[in-house]
Amino acid sequence: MTDTLAAKAAQLQERLLNKAGKKEANSPADNEETSFQLKATRLTLTQLELYDYDYDNFNRQMSKNLKQAPHFFNQTPVVITLDKIRNTDKKVDFIELTQMCQEYGVFPIAVRGGTEEMQLSALVAGLPALPNQGSSKSSNDDATDKAQESAAPKEEMRPSKIIHRPVRSGQQIYAQGCDLILLGPVSTGAEVLSDGNIHIYAPLRGRALAGIRGNKDTHIFCQQLEAELVSIAGHYKVSDDLQGTHWGQSIHARLDGQHLKISGLTS
Repeated sequence: MTDTLAAKAAQLQERLLNKAGKKEANSPADNEETSFQLKATRLTLTQLELYDYDYDNFNRQMSKNLKQAPHFFNQTPVVITLDKIRNTDKKVDFIELTQMCQEYGVFPIAVRGGTEEMQLSALVAGLPALPNQGSSKSSNDDATDKAQESAAPKEEMRPSKIIHRPVRSGQQIYAQGCDLILLGPVSTGAEVLSDGNIHIYAPLRGRALAGIRGNKDTHIFCQQLEAELVSIAGHYKVSDDLQGTHWGQSIHARLDGQHLKISGLTS
């Protein structure tokens, strides 16, 4: 099985290289303008943690999540993580999985983790394997990263954006480069977003997304949790996940590693 997948992956790569070679042979050498340039970048992407793949179950769960957070599933790129799959011997049809995700507005772009056979199967479906997040870097890579971080200008946070009125269904409030403070309720179907923290001194029934530019140190505080979705730096929980111990209570949401933690606020 693994040999077959490896052969398909090799054939795919060979066809791409052959096409590139033919284009190069038929084009002028030095007279053309540069068509593109490759540059490194860092993106914060949503992860789809796959535990098991069954077409019907996956379809039902995607449909339920879409109804709870329709705007979140809108051409959203995701990385499928395979480390937590329960049965690694079970074949995952990545072509079928990718097609279904795209029908719901979620676009897988790569996989991470899993067995070699899983990664080869994903590659045949057009999903390359990313290195694990815990993979080690060389000292040169670390030095380069630190130099880039020190050279990059620090973005100054602006004064907090304060909204005194209720945020009604269909409305969206975005606090760019600052914290967001809301003194009124956030209705079902409304969405509040911030590059920084979000403070809601009223019920949260819509969607709250903090750290939307990748800041994992942001927090969400709300007086009464009845949300459709809570998200920090792309890590989110929808209503079904939130309806537990702290539903209807004052809460504090934060990231603990890669996991979104919800805890109660004591008066």
